[in-house]
Amino acid sequence: MKKRAAALLAAIAFALTSCAPPTSTISAQDADAATLNVLAASSTRVINDELTQRAVQLAPPVNLSFENGGSSDLVSKLREGAPADLLLTASKKTMDKAVQDGTVDTPAVLATNVMVMVVPKGNPANIHSLQDLSRARHFVLCDPQVPCGDISSQIIDDKHLDVHPSSQERQVADVLGKVSAGEADAGWVYSTDAAAAGDDVEVIDIPGADKFANQIVGAVTAEAEHPKEAQEVLDLLATDFDSTWRELGFQQAD
Repeated sequence: MKKRAAALLAAIAFALTSCAPPTSTISAQDADAATLNVLAASSTRVINDELTQRAVQLAPPVNLSFENGGSSDLVSKLREGAPADLLLTASKKTMDKAVQDGTVDTPAVLATNVMVMVVPKGNPANIHSLQDLSRARHFVLCDPQVPCGDISSQIIDDKHLDVHPSSQERQVADVLGKVSAGEADAGWVYSTDAAAAGDDVEVIDIPGADKFANQIVGAVTAEAEHPKEAQEVLDLLATDFDSTWRELGFQQAD
């Protein structure tokens, strides 16, 4: 009797399970979504997560795959045929090179950013101003060939500073990394990078740096595999991303 009851219960359970609707962690719509390759300046990496979340909410949804790096290097990769749907650079000057190469369509200015000085947590070299850089043993900047280095050079010339960086990095993330790790006494990075580093660094304003604010510029690439979707993501960044830009330390574009 007990065996019959157990068998009956098992049969009922099987029937109920068979009638239940199937479940999936990935909807058919998400599975079919286009994936855009985004070449993006190192300083914009702080928007990757939020932009990814916003892009999958578009209709139809869009997936994003990022490659963050120095703007000049990204423009070179695009010129050499690297697959990309969207290009984000940290300066108009760099984007203009892509325009001249014919690798992007009409660019749009999305936001602006300013340089600040960062020192390791605890400020072991006791650097509190630009004048104190004269005693810094290890001062790190970006390479002048990339936007963060170009702006740094302009500030140095404007203020007639006699500074000698011990290294010049190809992207701002590497400058921040050396300072955060205590491998440099001080470095210049974008305000957004400093904010993203949190308590790993201490921030010192560079007087007058806002005069040399750089522009974050975006453009759909000429050989985009998904140009319509890329334009939708660019429009999102240009018209419906203001609060995120501000939260992450950028200034809105005029």
